[in-house]
Amino acid sequence: MFPHHREREQPIFSARAHVFQIDPTTKRNWIPASKHAVTVSFFYDATRNVYRIISVGGTKAIINCTVTPSMTFTKTSQKFGQWADSRANTVYGLGFATEQQLHQFSEKFKEVKDAARLAREKSQDKELANTALTIAAPQFSQSPPVMCVNGPEDKLFRSQSADITLSSEKERIKKMLSEGSICEMNLEAELFTLQDSNTKLVAALHEANANVEQWKKQLAAYQEETDRLREQVAELEAHGGHGPSDLLKDELTQSLEELEALLKAKDEEIHILQSKKAEYHEMEHHRDEAIHRLREMEMRNSDLERRIQNTEQNLSNSLEERDRMDNEIQRAIEILDIKIFDLNDLRQSLVKLIDK
Repeated sequence: MFPHHREREQPIFSARAHVFQIDPTTKRNWIPASKHAVTVSFFYDATRNVYRIISVGGTKAIINCTVTPSMTFTKTSQKFGQWADSRANTVYGLGFATEQQLHQFSEKFKEVKDAARLAREKSQDKELANTALTIAAPQFSQSPPVMCVNGPEDKLFRSQSADITLSSEKERIKKMLSEGSICEMNLEAELFTLQDSNTKLVAALHEANANVEQWKKQLAAYQEETDRLREQVAELEAHGGHGPSDLLKDELTQSLEELEALLKAKDEEIHILQSKKAEYHEMEHHRDEAIHRLREMEMRNSDLERRIQNTEQNLSNSLEERDRMDNEIQRAIEILDIKIFDLNDLRQSLVKLIDK
């Protein structure tokens, strides 16, 4: 698929840079994707009206990213920048030799992103123009923390366990959000492809409908001319003429054959247009199905948003409860320390009293 796209895409900007990808395990460290600086290029696909960032290292594509309006290129240092690709579920980083090269790439990224936004706005239907899909994570139950007042060590163990639980739930939420975003992008790309095909078929049908009447008139004129020529041929045959009449007969016969061939070609074109019309209805059906799936996804998103809000509220309440219990434990420890001190003082007093 990659060579096929390259045949219909045109490069619009190129730069040399060291390519990195974020570590999928830690999400913090950078992993070099190329041993040396490679060419990173912006490509434009005029057929699909799509912009992509492509970089090839050897025989393998190390960057194959479709630019979307939601992407943002961030300069993290004077010679380094990065952006996130939710479809590939990764983050790309580029290291340039000079600050000027980084600035040029950043400006071109903004231009391409704006162009992609305009292309998307033109291709979207009015009912989908303001659609915003947000995939949220399902609600997780948060069990209350177990408290123990046996001493500072138990308090520390309980706090660390609660922190680990909260961190694991946050990681699960982030993972669900990432998977939902990828699902959303795939469904959105499928809808855009259907809309693009639908637009092309509609344009072809409009053009065909505009020409059908003209072709019908031409066919009627050809049929009249054919009938007239046939009558002339019949008259010549009835008179049984020779010489120039034979030559005229041959010319008329040839003209008749040409007209019949033209009529056959026009009939084939009409059949082709009728088949395209059937394809158009099928594409409309696919588009309606995609719209229905998007609406179901919106309803699911609304439900998931409510559930994630409840989860966040539960997490917030749990944190507040943990802080409150920490304060109570601290006060209990202070009271115990005072009681132990009082008991120790009482013990010393009793020892002195016994010695007397």
